[in-house]
Amino acid sequence: MPAPTERAALFGGIYSNHLALTAALAGIQTRNIDSIYCLGDLGAFGPHPDRVYPLLRDNSVKTLAGNYDDSLARDLPDCQCGYTDPRDNQFARLSYQYTYCNTSEENRAWLRTLPGEIRFELGGRRVLLCHGSPRRQNEFLWDSTTPSHFLEKLCDDYEADVIAVTHTGIKWERELPSGRLFVNVGVLGRPENDGTRQVWYTVLTAEENRIEAEFVSVQYDAGTLARQMRQEGLPEEFAQTIEDGWWTTCLEILPARERQAGRY
Repeated sequence: MPAPTERAALFGGIYSNHLALTAALAGIQTRNIDSIYCLGDLGAFGPHPDRVYPLLRDNSVKTLAGNYDDSLARDLPDCQCGYTDPRDNQFARLSYQYTYCNTSEENRAWLRTLPGEIRFELGGRRVLLCHGSPRRQNEFLWDSTTPSHFLEKLCDDYEADVIAVTHTGIKWERELPSGRLFVNVGVLGRPENDGTRQVWYTVLTAEENRIEAEFVSVQYDAGTLARQMRQEGLPEEFAQTIEDGWWTTCLEILPARERQAGRY
């Protein structure tokens, strides 16, 4: 008899977007998913960060720590986002200060319990989940600039058949020559610089000795989120991105191809 189909839902970069997280979890419940994983960066950017935590716990979401979570957990002075541009660092400081002041000590204590990676098997294949990359929590891996031979080496070095990350804010996948798979699962917290309001999560399906990644779009009440951001005094640039789908900050990190796809 054929092996049963196994499915895992993966998302990252919630960025305090409790409305998108609620919508994603509702969609996941309709898709015959066996387990749900969050790849980190629960806070930042959006309003009311403490609204995210009960949603994760109540839905038994297995969660690892991103750089933002590590900073909050250890009371660090910044988000470890890896920016060098002064403008991006200014927005990062505003975002981090707001998130830190609005994250309860109870939730910061919970962040201290999160692992830096999660490993499991799906259809007999070894899956490794991490935030930026297996070798560095805040490493940016982009489709346009990351060669396949490097991804093969990561699979070798970290003993994985599938590696899934987030951190960059833009989803992508690549099946490697060896048959292994690398996936950036996208983020729920903000649109991916494409002029739409939709956000994304990923479903991994194991069937007949193969794992496939499906990117699933999430529609949510972006207008309400933008209003909440303004009510909380967050930068107007953040609310604008939520409303029109174009990044107004974090542009420094984008390689040329990904930058050219945006408006700014």
